[in-house]
Amino acid sequence: MATYTFRRILQMLPLLLLISLIIYALTALQPGDPVDQLTLGNSQITPADIARLKAAYGLDQPIYLRYFYWLVQALHGDFGWSRSFSAPAALYVFQERLPNTLLLTVPALLIALLIAVPLGIYSAMRQYSLPDYVLTFFSFVAFSTPVFWLGPMVLWLFAIWLPQVTGGAVSLPPGGLGSPDLDPATAGFWAVLGDKLKYLALPLSVLALREIAVILRFMRANMLEVLNLDYVRTARAKGLPVSKVVYKHALRNAVIPIITLLSLAIPGLFGGAIITETVFSWPGMGRAIFEGLVNKDFNVVLASLTFISLLTLIFSLLADLAYAAVDPRIRYD
Repeated sequence: MATYTFRRILQMLPLLLLISLIIYALTALQPGDPVDQLTLGNSQITPADIARLKAAYGLDQPIYLRYFYWLVQALHGDFGWSRSFSAPAALYVFQERLPNTLLLTVPALLIALLIAVPLGIYSAMRQYSLPDYVLTFFSFVAFSTPVFWLGPMVLWLFAIWLPQVTGGAVSLPPGGLGSPDLDPATAGFWAVLGDKLKYLALPLSVLALREIAVILRFMRANMLEVLNLDYVRTARAKGLPVSKVVYKHALRNAVIPIITLLSLAIPGLFGGAIITETVFSWPGMGRAIFEGLVNKDFNVVLASLTFISLLTLIFSLLADLAYAAVDPRIRYD
C-alpha cells in the first residue's frame, strides 16, 4: 500500500503541472487582461501609457514566459497580488474565502449523505412501489434543475413572496454572510449561531438538494444491482433477517461506487458553488472565482482553480485507498 501511494503521488506531480498549464493558458487567452480592465473608461490614458502598464505587469511577454515566471512564483507559494481585493491572491483565497466555502459545502455534503443514502436503500428495497416512483421522480427533477434557475426561484419564494404574504413572519435573508449590525463580541454565541444559520439556510438548501438527487440515484442503482447478485439471494434463502442482508452483505458492496462519486463531489463542490455563492452573495471561493473572471483578476482565479485541481487529485487517491479498505478483494501491493 505504501509503495502504491508513493507511486501515485509521483504521478500526481506532472499531472498537476499539466493542469496548471491548461488553466493558465485558458485564463490568459480569454479576451481582455488586467490592464484593459484597469484602463476601461479612462479617456485620458494614452496607448503609450497602456504599453508601459502592460510591460510593468509582464503582459507584453509571450505566454510561455509568463507561465514560467508564474509557475516559479507559485512553487514558492506566491500566486501574485490580487488587484481587486488588495491582498496576496493565495492568502486572500485561503484565509478569507476558503473558510466560508467550507462552512457552506461541508454541511451540504453531510446533509446529502444522511438523507440520500437511507432514501436510496429504501427506494431500492421497494422497487416499482409508489415511494420508489416518487423518490425517482424527485431525483430526476432535482438533478435536472439548473442552479442558476433554482437559486433565484428559492430567493424569490423565501426572501420576497413569503415575507409579503406572511407579513414578515416567514422571512429569510436574500444573501450575505451575516447581519451587518450584529456584533459577535457582544451578541453572544447563540445569537451569532442563529444569525449564521439564517443566512446559511437558502444557499445550503440549494446546494444540498442537487447532491441529494445525485447520491440518491447512484445509491438506488447500486443497491438494485447488488440485491440481485447470487450471494445476496443465497443469504436471503438461508433465512437471514432482511436488515442483516441489506446492511451487512449488500450495503458494503453497493457503497463502493459512492466512494468514487464522493471523491469527485468534494472538490467539485468548491467549483460547483460558483453559481450558488454568486446568486446568494455568499463570500466564498466560488464567488471569488466569478469576481476574478469579471474583474480580470487572474491571480485569484489561478490560485483557486489550482487548489481545486489539487483537491481533485488528492481525493482521487483517497478514493482508491478507500476501495481497499471497503473491499478486501482489492490489493495494491
